[in-house]
This record gives sequence, structure tokens and C-alpha cells, in this order.
Amino acid sequence: MKLFFKSLGLLMFIWLVSCREPVYVPKPRGYAAVQFPEKKYQLFNKDHYPYTFEYPVYAQIEKDSLFFDKKTENPWWININIPSLGGKIYLSYKDVAQYGLSKLLEDSYQMSHYHNKKADFINEPIFHTENNVHGIYYEVGGNAASAFQFFATDSHKHFLRGALYFDVTPNVDSLKPINQFLIEDIEHLIKTLKWIP
Repeated sequence: MKLFFKSLGLLMFIWLVSCREPVYVPKPRGYAAVQFPEKKYQLFNKDHYPYTFEYPVYAQIEKDSLFFDKKTENPWWININIPSLGGKIYLSYKDVAQYGLSKLLEDSYQMSHYHNKKADFINEPIFHTENNVHGIYYEVGGNAASAFQFFATDSHKHFLRGALYFDVTPNVDSLKPINQFLIEDIEHLIKTLKWIP
């Protein structure tokens, strides 16, 4: 009988202790829906530029003359600004004869793999187009600063490097739909890229 009352007392104690107010947990933070513009392209074909390509009509071309915050002359460096989505594609062009292909390839590899600190993975598919353009896409997974980079070259004269960045702190979940949308635009840019002799 003594054991019965001890067991009953223990059960009553457990029951009283477990009767607490429910703890409410706030819902996870949501992300605003993004309204994507209709896909349409226009030709970038400026005098004296060694390349031409198609870019989105909802983007603006800006001349880039800064190199790591130092004013320098980069006559063919441009940025493709997409203000409605907060993104920017940085394009830097170099002459292979002046810098050497192996140095340009190594620099491109180093800049893309710099994101390994925050990246979950980096895929490096190779591409070739009919316009004598070949290179590598760098698809960077995780919360890296740039989720997509590439280089394109003809291996003899032209070398173009591109990187997609956003004006916000990287968050792979919130940027995923925008990244996918803009990656299609970058792939279109590469498919339509032509070298000017």
C-alpha cells in the first residue's frame, strides 16, 4: 500500500509539473514575392568594344572604371545593372596576348573559388558556342557572395569574365528565385556573345 501511494504521489507530481502554459513559437520569417519582368533582350554593340551580346531590356549598361576601389583605365569593363531585382553582373574584359591565357584562367579560378569559405559546393560545367566562345560557368551553392560566375574566351585574343552580385547580404533561400531568373539571362548573354576582330 505504501508503494501504491508513493507511485500515485509521483504521478501527481509529474502531472502538475507538466501542466504548463503552451510555449508559442513565432512563424519563420517569410520572403516577399518577386514580380519578374518579361524576358526580352536587346543588343549591346558599342563602337570600339571587342565584343557584342544580347542583354535584358530591364537592365542598364554602366561603364566600370574602378578596380578594387582604385581609379584605373578599363576601357571595355562594364556592369549590367538590374535595379528592379537588386542585382548587377560585372563584366571585365582582357586581351589574352597582353596578360597570357594561363594567368587569366588561374585568376578566374582563384576569384571563383575565393567563395569556398561560404559555399556548400561549386559546379564548373564547361560550355562551347557556335561563335568561337568557350569557357566555364561557376555555379556556387550556399550563402556565397556570388552564386554565379563565368569566363568566356576564344583562347587567342579575347577573355571576358562575369560575376553576378546583389545589393543585399547573401541568403540562398531568399535569392534562389532571383538567381535562377538572372542565370537564364547570363546564359543568353553567353549564347549571343560574339568577338569583334
